[in-house]
Amino acid sequence: SEIILEEVPAPQKLATYSFAFSADVSNGLLDDAEDEVASGRFVLLHEPGGQDTWDGEYRCVTFVRADVDSIMQEDPMLPENGWNWFLEALDTAGCVLTAPSGTVTRVASSSFGKLSPRSDEAEIEIRASWTPIISSPAEIMKHITGWCNLISEIAALPPIPEGVSAITSAKRR
Repeated sequence: SEIILEEVPAPQKLATYSFAFSADVSNGLLDDAEDEVASGRFVLLHEPGGQDTWDGEYRCVTFVRADVDSIMQEDPMLPENGWNWFLEALDTAGCVLTAPSGTVTRVASSSFGKLSPRSDEAEIEIRASWTPIISSPAEIMKHITGWCNLISEIAALPPIPEGVSAITSAKRR
């Protein structure tokens, strides 16, 4: 499996300064067997002087979604667990923050008519925002790392121990 990050256009009207990137997580298989298992978007907003609703000058606004099996999607604890995964991912990365807010959504899809050959699908979506408490611009990397940890968690990627590098196969084109 792999996570591919790509800069994308950031919202222009939410703050004076903004930066955004998207993430796509594949199953790590090659060619036709490759499939996206999770995706997301991370937006960093900066408003000099801050905004009252942010409790600070910066705001991280994020979205992640991942495929889950139908049993997991039906679990009534999935939303609470998803929110805990979000908070734990930031905590594990050493993030200091305030004013976290968001939603966790379970999605179940069934196809009909000409789409009926498709399998039923189940997903989890986490929309979250928080105010990072940072004393230097480099500290925002902790928040980006925490968010990458979250997308790895919901994509069910195995954790890589510190000091160990993942070995991936080269993509054939």
